[in-house]
Amino acid sequence: MRHIFIDESGIHKKDGVSTVVLVYVCVDALKTLDRAVLGAESDLGIEAFHWSHSAWDVRTEFIKAISGCDFTITIVFIRNPFHEYAAYSYVLGLLSGERDIRSIIIDGKKSKAYEGKVKKILRDKRIPVRNLKMANDDGFPALRVADACAGIARYHYENPADRRIIDLYWLISRKITGIFEE
Repeated sequence: MRHIFIDESGIHKKDGVSTVVLVYVCVDALKTLDRAVLGAESDLGIEAFHWSHSAWDVRTEFIKAISGCDFTITIVFIRNPFHEYAAYSYVLGLLSGERDIRSIIIDGKKSKAYEGKVKKILRDKRIPVRNLKMANDDGFPALRVADACAGIARYHYENPADRRIIDLYWLISRKITGIFEE
C-alpha cells in the first residue's frame, strides 16, 4: 500500500508552466521519511520546510537529508494559466492504474465543494476516494517533500543552466519515475 502526497508550484502565474508533483511513499517507509524530514528541519533550525521561504543553502541541506529515503516522484508540467479542475483531472488520471493506494494527501486546505470535485474525478477514474485529504503541510512532513520536489522541478524547468538547481535536481533525479506535460 502506498501514500501519495501532491503539491503544486507556480499555479499563481499567468504564463509559463505550473508543476504538480506526486510523491509516492510505501506505508512501511512513511515513518522513516517523516523522521528524516523532521530531523532535517531540526538540524537546520527551521520549523517547517517550504521551498519558497527557504534560502538555497537550506534547500540544499534539506534535499540532501531526504534524498536517501525511499520514495518516488511523478512530475507533471501544466501550461498556465492553471485551471484546477482540468489540471487535477489530468494529474489524478495518472493514478487510474493504481490499486494499492492507502491515502492521497493534497496540499492546501480547500473548500468542501473543491474536495467534492476532486472526489468526483477520482470516482470517474475508478480510484478509491475514502482516504483523500486536503491538508496543510504542517501536519504531514512527507507533504513538505512534495513541496520541495515541486519547487525543484519548476525551477529546473525555468532555469536549466542554474548550477544550484542542477545539483538539487540531480539529487532527486533517481526518484523520478515519470515526467508528463499536459
